[in-house]
Amino acid sequence: MTITIGSPHEVLDARSVDRFIARCLDSLDLDGRSLCVVIPDATRQCPVASLLAAVDVAVRGRVRTCTAVIALGTHAPMSAAAISAMVGSFGFSVVNHDWRDPHTFVDVGTLDAATVSELSGGLLDESVDVRINRLVTESDVTVLIGPVLPHEVVGFSGGNKYLFPGLSGPELIDVTHWLGALLTSAAIIGTRGVTPVRALIDAAAALVPGERHALCVVVDDASGGLHSLAFGPPGDSWAAASDVAATTHVEYLPAPVQRVLSLVAPRYEDLWTGAKGFYKVEPVVADGGEVVLYAPHISTFAATHPGQEGLGYHCRDYFLAHWDEYKDVPRGELAHSTHLFGSGTYDPERGERPRVRVTLATGIPEAVVRRANLGYLDPAGIDLAAWNADPQALVVPHAGEVLYRLRR
Repeated sequence: MTITIGSPHEVLDARSVDRFIARCLDSLDLDGRSLCVVIPDATRQCPVASLLAAVDVAVRGRVRTCTAVIALGTHAPMSAAAISAMVGSFGFSVVNHDWRDPHTFVDVGTLDAATVSELSGGLLDESVDVRINRLVTESDVTVLIGPVLPHEVVGFSGGNKYLFPGLSGPELIDVTHWLGALLTSAAIIGTRGVTPVRALIDAAAALVPGERHALCVVVDDASGGLHSLAFGPPGDSWAAASDVAATTHVEYLPAPVQRVLSLVAPRYEDLWTGAKGFYKVEPVVADGGEVVLYAPHISTFAATHPGQEGLGYHCRDYFLAHWDEYKDVPRGELAHSTHLFGSGTYDPERGERPRVRVTLATGIPEAVVRRANLGYLDPAGIDLAAWNADPQALVVPHAGEVLYRLRR
């Protein structure tokens, strides 16, 4: 049973949120049991500290142990200072998920090739081993806590996505992200319901033993408060939250724009995460238009994927046409490349043609940016007033979470 509070048209007060979380956790059998709480990292806007404070009050004195694990996927680990700033005075242990350490994981099974083919609509035909952070399998109860919003790989984030890729081994991360790349970000981002990528994630989650619940929240982009919370089985609570996020986190434009200036939020520390400033606006840019990612604070492509700089950025069809050259590159890196390059075409005679030009106004040096097959602007030369005055341009503050679409 899933219970909910809130709506797209309100921001809940702190007392209502605390009471709701207490009600949710009071309904669980936690006495003398071990609890694993899965939380997002700082690349998601979410009031983690206040949510964990309410969890702390609700479970202290009941659980035998409680550990919060940060669902990093392949993001950079958070420092002790950053963790402290994010979680506040949470009285239990908080650890990073370490996807590079094989001792992190437990094997829980395999998705066979027939299943992967069926769920991917025939785009993939291979088996994939399913490994997950052992904190989940070794705990009596797991609660997934995190925001739901449009996502370039899966449609809407949240729910079982905090397990895969959040606490996943790289095998499933590569498969799901490459499937998202084959489908393309523009086609899948903000898609309601169970997308092919979500179906693969849910199938992997079904292999994980243990009792699991999800507290799925929708965060107000302007204030950082909460529009809504949903608690229950991960699939059901995610579905309830995504219904809200489809209203709160999608802005509709009447016509395409020629240029977008995405003011990338400081929470994104590298281009691997800051590229969300492109994904969320690609659908509203006219053919031949341009997206400028303004992020002077970003100085590297991918902190945990050093090969990304040499790989560069290309469209899906470019990689498929040169598959013998790229087949051994981690497909998560190929997927990131195609997602940032955006929709495009490739043929041997005319070469590679992007639908939309992507230009970086970041702290990454010009020569490095151009070698990676992207455009460059000096961030010091960005005239925000001129951009705001241009009727053919869209300026997006705090870019990265709200999806822009054309009204049909």
